[in-house]
Amino acid sequence: MKILEGREKQIYRHGEDSYDISCEKQSLAGSVSQRACVFCGSRVVLYPIADAVHLVHGPIGCAAYTWDIRGALSSGPELHRLSFSTDLRETDVIYGGEKKLYNSLIELIEKYEPKAAFVYSTCIIGVIGDDVTSVCKKVTKETGVEVIPVHSEGFKGTKKDGYTAACNAMFRLMGTGDTSKISDYSINILGDFNIAGETWIIKDYYKRMGIEVVSCVTGDGRIDEIRRAHGAKLNVVQCSGSVTKLAQMMEEKWGIPYIRVSYFGIEDMSEALYDVARHFENEEILNKTKELVSSEIQSIYPQLMEMKEDLQGKKAAIYTGGAFKAFSLIKALKHIGMKTVMAGSQTGNKEDYKLLKEVCDEGTIIVDDSNPIELASFMIEKDIDLFIGGVKERPIAFKLGVGFCDHNHERKIALAGFIGMLNFAKEVYTSVMSPVWNFVPRREKQLRESEGL
Repeated sequence: MKILEGREKQIYRHGEDSYDISCEKQSLAGSVSQRACVFCGSRVVLYPIADAVHLVHGPIGCAAYTWDIRGALSSGPELHRLSFSTDLRETDVIYGGEKKLYNSLIELIEKYEPKAAFVYSTCIIGVIGDDVTSVCKKVTKETGVEVIPVHSEGFKGTKKDGYTAACNAMFRLMGTGDTSKISDYSINILGDFNIAGETWIIKDYYKRMGIEVVSCVTGDGRIDEIRRAHGAKLNVVQCSGSVTKLAQMMEEKWGIPYIRVSYFGIEDMSEALYDVARHFENEEILNKTKELVSSEIQSIYPQLMEMKEDLQGKKAAIYTGGAFKAFSLIKALKHIGMKTVMAGSQTGNKEDYKLLKEVCDEGTIIVDDSNPIELASFMIEKDIDLFIGGVKERPIAFKLGVGFCDHNHERKIALAGFIGMLNFAKEVYTSVMSPVWNFVPRREKQLRESEGL
């Protein structure tokens, strides 16, 4: 395959090359990276906070692009699902958009009475130089509602820089709420976004263990919960790429330790619960955790084994936003008999890829910040049966006649937790075993050859 000049070191073939992968760099010009911009990174993190106004300061296209960007459910208010924009036009670009921003905030706060408001700066704001921070301060003083600027001009870096902007915005809220009634056995769930109700599944597990969840950042999120998050005794970080920065800031200011976990797959879901139980060193909590894990696994394992019989030996490719999720997916696929032959991410770091190498078999292609041409070439080379990715990867799979599993933030099916593992296996099984793939030219040829035709 043809690799763009300058990207050679971002591709590693396990067992064929000495390990040295390049990452955490700007996307190469012309590569058509699958990454999103800084603005989008901040939006996907903050979006699930359901009782706040989210105002995009910029052209209408930026708000349209990120409208309802996550399948994040709310147990109450749904203010997050409304897409607000200052809708800057040519005149605003020439004369400035600060007045329009001020008027928009006043109108939205009067109408919706939010607990807080986030103002996202887009590329054009960085170009024309609107003083968003001053406008936010002015509106906060006049209305009494905290208005927080999110400095997320899209051209400033990558999606990962948007995560940092979101963490800085949320950190401004923390330390302002009452923590007097918080249990000694309490946690914050950081980096789970309640896709298809997954946060509710995880919260129920912790409740059964005897653990209080102070706040979810940001799945089914509430401003008042975030304000008192500094009272929790432990931060449990699920999506490490997006919120580890916030956990580090909380540890530095309030001394709250954090652990990295994953809620995907049997092994990692179990370990996530055990890690929390072990942290609190409480025998009752540990016993409840053992009972919970045993009960949940027994309820799904027979069905997994039935599907494994047909899926044994099938090959999968994985391309995710953060690398940490890929570890869990590789393990989950092994449980149902499948082999991962390609794995990559948009925002992985050196440590992530080193761990990814350890869980992958020899011959696996590991790639950082890939593009459609590369992904398609790897899929053809490895003759895969399933591609696991997000909305931007789906067309690549279908054009090549490959089964696809959506593991991104738009999905409507919960894939976290033990029940999520069963849902994942069912989706994989349905996708891979569909007879439609026998009519794809390359599969049809293989079928004929196997039958001696």
